[in-house]
Amino acid sequence: MSLLEVKNLIKSYPVRRGVFSRISGFLTAVDDVSFFINEGESFGLVGESGCGKTTLGRCVLRLIEPTSGEIHFDGDNLLQLSGKEMRLRRRKIQMIFQDPYGSLNPRMRASTIIEEPLLIHKIGTKEERRARVSGLMEMVGLDPAYRNRYPHEFSGGQRQRIGIARALALNPKLIVADEPVSSLDVSVQAQIINLLKDLQHQLQLTFLFIAHDLSVVQHFCDRVAVMYLGKIVESAPGDAIFARPLHPYTISLLNSVPVTDPAERRKRDVLKGEVPSPVRPPSGCHFHPRCPLAVERCRQERPALRNIAKERQVACHLVDE
Repeated sequence: MSLLEVKNLIKSYPVRRGVFSRISGFLTAVDDVSFFINEGESFGLVGESGCGKTTLGRCVLRLIEPTSGEIHFDGDNLLQLSGKEMRLRRRKIQMIFQDPYGSLNPRMRASTIIEEPLLIHKIGTKEERRARVSGLMEMVGLDPAYRNRYPHEFSGGQRQRIGIARALALNPKLIVADEPVSSLDVSVQAQIINLLKDLQHQLQLTFLFIAHDLSVVQHFCDRVAVMYLGKIVESAPGDAIFARPLHPYTISLLNSVPVTDPAERRKRDVLKGEVPSPVRPPSGCHFHPRCPLAVERCRQERPALRNIAKERQVACHLVDE
């Protein structure tokens, strides 16, 4: 059963120029994106910086209002809810942010940061909230004795654990994790990923996991969608997409993953060029200016995201069913 279903989601920003700030065009950060996440699974969203991953994640929580589309969560279309109704719904949808320091108020103690969601939603007495904070700190691997410390007194990994505890305070069903380990040391990344996996099994959580590190996504996610310039270009179960990527962009991303073998490193064909401007995207397939396999059809006709196998979709003219 799908816990979250996104249909034809679009988020555009007007581009203003001139003395009178007239609208000269639109920047489409999320371009007609559709996907679903089943209850209890981890859905990975990967791509280069600027492809629209974070914007999509924030649209799901309505931290950013989408331009059009539908977002169905647990039977409700979130875009049809009032502000008050959405506030109640956010108890079940929480977010872990990328920067573990920038997402925490430096003037608040760790206990106050974790307790804040409970205060906002008026949950529990003072004693119950204090006990809940201590339990959450232990759950994420922090000593409750550190409850009165400020964010600058913790390491990066510990700060991210505070952010995770805050996200768990309201017993959510869905967590949007926006590159939760990208700013951490590699050894700490492994600890946080293992913590999230343990919490998922323990609390029956569902994850929308946004990342650019494919090795992390391979370890954590059940299904993966690859985004390029605001659109999903390939979607498949994690094992399938890493064993046999089909879209040239997915192949290039996997070739960009660092390897330890020097001989293997020389064989890799790493993606060249920059992501085109979303204000003036290329005609046809947006990836064709960087694609080593592009043909004339790719330059003229935009490929649709189509089913080519069970639970597998790809947007490429060169991939046969």
